[in-house]
Amino acid sequence: MAAGKLIMLAAGGTGGHLFPAEALSHALHAKGMRVVLMPDTRAAEFAGNFPAEAVHAVPAATPSGRSPLQKAKALFAIAKGTFAARRIIRQLKPDVVVGFGGYPTVPPVLGASLAGVRTLIHEQNAVIGRANRFLAGRADVIATGFAKVGGITEAQQAKCRHVGNPVRPAVIEASGRDYDWPGEGKIRLLVFSGSQGARIMADIVPSAIELLTDAERARLTIVQQARAEDDERVRGIYETLGVQATIAPFFKDLPAQMAAAQLVIARSGASTVAELTVIGRPALLVPLPGSLDQDQAANAAFLEGVGGAIRILKPDFTPRHLADELSKLIAQPAHLTTMAANAKSAGIPDAADRLADLVIATAQSSN
Repeated sequence: MAAGKLIMLAAGGTGGHLFPAEALSHALHAKGMRVVLMPDTRAAEFAGNFPAEAVHAVPAATPSGRSPLQKAKALFAIAKGTFAARRIIRQLKPDVVVGFGGYPTVPPVLGASLAGVRTLIHEQNAVIGRANRFLAGRADVIATGFAKVGGITEAQQAKCRHVGNPVRPAVIEASGRDYDWPGEGKIRLLVFSGSQGARIMADIVPSAIELLTDAERARLTIVQQARAEDDERVRGIYETLGVQATIAPFFKDLPAQMAAAQLVIARSGASTVAELTVIGRPALLVPLPGSLDQDQAANAAFLEGVGGAIRILKPDFTPRHLADELSKLIAQPAHLTTMAANAKSAGIPDAADRLADLVIATAQSSN
């Protein structure tokens, strides 16, 4: 009987890794499982409200520093964390350890493998990340957020199971709101970019709005995330243009804000793309540049491929180009409705349950 099995979740770093882990934890609890969390020591302070019966933090680091000394320190932290994780895992005896990518998950998953405990890694992006690529050979099961994931070897494909990207309960709640066809009325534009916001959105979006005609601007109501240092500048531009705008450094109710929007401008992290598809909202996606894996570019390409988004790479993300894209969409509100429907058709609202079932099956196979 699977009831009462102990599942250890390894997640840390950004919300992009913690959000799906949190969603999985809720789904596992609903199925009678026990859950503990193993983050890295830096993320432990943010894990106080995580739905787990205990939190066991271990050291970790990202070996991406330019200097050999930085890399050596990171590798030492990972090794130290791996032995600490193995010791805790041997004490707790979890039935399976689930990693959500990023280097904070390397010590728990590697420690579990060394302790003889079954492991499952979940890859949220359309291209496998470096940490998961390192762990893929050792993992017993690889769960994926996208049906096709670049960077996975042919031998590893046999271990892959497509489940989708788990989303928070607030996203599921927001998904019940139908898309409001703007017609000839107001178009609510939501602009955001990660928990800290992004300077590029503050630089480009208001400047693009300036380039629109008076009639086009009159159609827009803007809700934009902006860092504190950009707030006054962004707010001032919109006030000068006579555009109704709400500016804030962070939106605690982001899923509800997304559901209320007719168009979204955002980065294309895996969680953002998952939320856009589950809620069903059209988007202009600007992938975060500079990533070695180009995972956000691949995520955005997926949503563009199904007709739910328009991808704008950084070299093209200029005020003029964005203004041109906005002009086209304002003139074709029916196209926005089509994009919303296309996005929603790609959503997997029960991804957390799918992943929970896969985790439980993996745990049962350890008997």
